[in-house]
Amino acid sequence: MFGLGLPEMGIIAVVALLIFGPKKIPEMGRALAKTLRGFKEEMNNPETEKDAPAEEVKTKD
Repeated sequence: MFGLGLPEMGIIAVVALLIFGPKKIPEMGRALAKTLRGFKEEMNNPETEKDAPAEEVKTKD
């Protein structure tokens, strides 16, 4: 995984715990999971309003 071993991942986890604190990390994890879930849904179902045909704009000739 990106060339990271167990010691490097442990150091990253300790630094994140020191910076964000134990209460903020689960909130960040939930937000990240929600974002990834939304991204995955959009990749599987790209049919949105922007993909729908636009109404024709009438112009005066």
